[in-house]
Amino acid sequence: MDARKLLLALALGSLAMPAAAQVTEIFKCRDAQGRWTYTNDRRQAEKDKCEQVTTQINVAPPQKAARPSNFPRESSAERAAGKGRQREILQQELASEEAALTKARQALAEQESVRSGDERNYARVEERLKPFQEAVDGHQKNIEALRREIANQSR
Repeated sequence: MDARKLLLALALGSLAMPAAAQVTEIFKCRDAQGRWTYTNDRRQAEKDKCEQVTTQINVAPPQKAARPSNFPRESSAERAAGKGRQREILQQELASEEAALTKARQALAEQESVRSGDERNYARVEERLKPFQEAVDGHQKNIEALRREIANQSR
């Protein structure tokens, strides 16, 4: 009686489901040698008098809704204004990076002019100057990247 209710519920539920839904039933059967086998073939399960192990309802994801025609879009004037703001920001970053490069070069020049008594070996001098040179190199790379970005904006 419970199996009939289950089948009735599944039948009614399948009518309410969208076309993309699929019901999968798994049955457990005992073969002639006494071994357990599993199948999803309902006809074979009924013939072999198998017991139902599980019922699974597979549903495909819903289709994405189409975008309404009045969906907010960026106008060409807004796009141009946005590009202008972006160009301004890049120009400001470039100016601050150039100022930082000037300061880093000054600091490097100051350190190059200083010689302490414990630096008889030139390798020690290079070791002391290395962070200052790396700062200069980093600022130069940043400036190159900003100039490339500004050039790419004009496209």
